[in-house]
Amino acid sequence: MERSEIITITKKFLSEEFEVDIDTIKDNENLRETLDLDSLDYVDLVVLIEENLGFKPTAEDFKTVETFDDFYNLVEQKLMNV
Repeated sequence: MERSEIITITKKFLSEEFEVDIDTIKDNENLRETLDLDSLDYVDLVVLIEENLGFKPTAEDFKTVETFDDFYNLVEQKLMNV
């Protein structure tokens, strides 16, 4: 899957699930703040990733994710290893 496709797919399910305008999801914006995530929302995020992208990230995976760009990098890396 190409990065542009990863971005399109993730923006769509993130904006729908967390009820944010898709235009607020920008590469350098903070993922947690933009989506207003709490610890339970991360559980939902893991489920969404598994359903939409076919892999299940761990809590360890999210330790380095601050921006949406970091998130896309994580997804891209995981998909290369699936």
